[in-house]
Amino acid sequence: MSTTSRRALWVALAVLAVAVALSWRHYDLGRLLTLDQLKASRDALTGLVQQQPLTTAATYFAIYVAVAALSLPGAAVMTLAGGAMFGLGWGLLLVSFASSLGATLAFLVSRHLLRDSVQARFGKQLAPINDGMARDGWLYLLTLRLVPVFPFFLVNLLVGLTPIGTGRFYAVSQLGMLAGTAVYVNAGTQLASIQSLKDVLSPALLGSFVLLGLFPLVAKAIVDALQRRKVYAGWTRPARYDRNLVVIGAGAGGLVSAYIAAAVKAKVTLVEGHKMGGDCLNYGCVPSKALIRSAKLAKQLRTAAELGGADVSGRVDFAAVMARVQRVVADIEPHDSVERYTKLGVEVLQGHARITSPWTVEVSTPQGVQTLSTRSIVIAAGAEPFVPPIPGLREVGCLTSDTVWGLKELPPRLVVLGGGPIGCELAQSFARLGSRVTQVEMLPRVMVREDVEVSALVAEALRADGVTLLTGHQAVRCERDGEVKRLVVKHGDTELAIEFDQLLCAVGRSPRVTGYGLQELGIPLTPRKTIATDAWLRTRFPNIYAVGDVAGPYQFTHTAAHQAWYAAVNALFGRFKSFKVDYSVIPWATFTSPEVARVGLSEAEATEQGVPHEVTRYGIDDLDRAIADGTAEGFVKVLTVPGKDRILGVTIVGEHAGDLLAEYVLAMKHGLGLNKILGTIHTYPTLAEANKYAAGEWKRAHAPQALLRWVARFHDWQRG
Repeated sequence: MSTTSRRALWVALAVLAVAVALSWRHYDLGRLLTLDQLKASRDALTGLVQQQPLTTAATYFAIYVAVAALSLPGAAVMTLAGGAMFGLGWGLLLVSFASSLGATLAFLVSRHLLRDSVQARFGKQLAPINDGMARDGWLYLLTLRLVPVFPFFLVNLLVGLTPIGTGRFYAVSQLGMLAGTAVYVNAGTQLASIQSLKDVLSPALLGSFVLLGLFPLVAKAIVDALQRRKVYAGWTRPARYDRNLVVIGAGAGGLVSAYIAAAVKAKVTLVEGHKMGGDCLNYGCVPSKALIRSAKLAKQLRTAAELGGADVSGRVDFAAVMARVQRVVADIEPHDSVERYTKLGVEVLQGHARITSPWTVEVSTPQGVQTLSTRSIVIAAGAEPFVPPIPGLREVGCLTSDTVWGLKELPPRLVVLGGGPIGCELAQSFARLGSRVTQVEMLPRVMVREDVEVSALVAEALRADGVTLLTGHQAVRCERDGEVKRLVVKHGDTELAIEFDQLLCAVGRSPRVTGYGLQELGIPLTPRKTIATDAWLRTRFPNIYAVGDVAGPYQFTHTAAHQAWYAAVNALFGRFKSFKVDYSVIPWATFTSPEVARVGLSEAEATEQGVPHEVTRYGIDDLDRAIADGTAEGFVKVLTVPGKDRILGVTIVGEHAGDLLAEYVLAMKHGLGLNKILGTIHTYPTLAEANKYAAGEWKRAHAPQALLRWVARFHDWQRG
């Protein structure tokens, strides 16, 4: 539509809107479109139909179209009036076509007046919606028509901004609104029969009201059936299933999913292609914390004189350190072993799984290939280290957070690529164990998800332990000259070559989304390359779920276990009750020294999102136990609703910050404020007192000063 035509349409609509508004006010049309007025005018309306049926029907039709097109209130009452005036048959015919025509007119107005400007301004944000509407717009619209989550007039206007065609909009609206229209028109026919109070209890009228109440549930069931039919088209469902659940991946998410299924006596098979326990046990949380403990001891031995130690040697036997790391993994392995889960009632198959249909999984084991039929599937395939495509990297070789545990000798010169939690933990640990570590981060600071002051404290600690920290430096290439290996980094226009013995890539982890049938089934991925799931953790196929790193949005072991409960319960009992996964209170920690732990909003996030907040801070350097332990560094920072003690987020930096955070996680989960924490007895002297003192800081800042002044006067009076 041209600019001139659009301007003319705006003018015409403005004139029409003013005319309608004046008429609405002058004739009190809002009063006419009420249920009371309809019942009061029942006899007069039916009389008009008997005297002038065609004229009355045409007038009614035109008024209904206008009400729908102009998005005026009263459409529901007019639908009831259609049943009261014309009966079920003719009333349904008139209302069905009038409502669809009026909706289409509103749709066209929105399209021609608003779509171009809205898409021009918000096109990037609306791109996923546009793609979805172009692909499955008819199904989304049908869902909205059958299950009216939003008012119909709002649907008309919003859908007009999308790419769906006008003819398809009209056809889907005509079909989708038909069932609801029939229920309302039928109710109108019964309202017309009320002559006395006892008529209210007539079976026909009560039945109509029951239909009104049941219609959303029935409509939702119809929509769900249509969606299932569309999703599963082309696939043959087995006549019966060998199992209730097949779980792919034996990391945290897979183990918990299988455990829950076995606990409720479902027949469940857990398939693992590599090591039980997944990344956390074998390559992540467990070995890294064992290494951190040894590195911390090495630091304590070198600084023993500060605590009165004498003749203490801080020499590190790196081979012994790595042997201990493997012993720790071996000591924890039984918790996640095949034997334990078999005893719990889980069938464990060690082999490669491939999903061949929504209900079948093919498992390749050393003994052969078998196909399992199952009612539901949980994908818990985890993630793997991401190795950036740096020129020359393949020639010089690199370690990752998976392969670093195979080292037998301490690298004299180690380059750590990445300034996130994994990179910071490993850089500090190897520096404390004796490596000369250079850490390279492309962004301006390490730990960029945390507040600036948190990053600064971690950076200061890394440098204090001997790490050469290069932030704002981009790795551009690797070079090899005989036995000499170099990483060339760029800062601004300046290049710097760093010689190393080992290069450790710690720039993030990529979800495992290939090799087990996702592409063949057409299960889509998100822009972050995780498996796309809904709020119930369902993929494109409602009986296939995804949890953990492969699903996101967090790459934490405890989050994978948290999601696993929802996926397992929904997979086994979803036909009766499903649960949306709750991400409202997700804690995490980075185990550098000092530790960094957080739950909820950081100060930077609250500011960026425009969330009103107050900040309360308590310095751990003032805490008795921290002073006695020689760990008096860090702080507790609490964000609260302005003027209230409700907690929005907490960041703790300091010794055992991850453990101290648990009190705030509990408080946020159960709606407890800082007053409750302040009123709780904390053992003296402990690090946990920091939480109470932080609450005390908030209380002092919100003390009722006017009341205290009166109390001071009272005490003055008491002294005479």
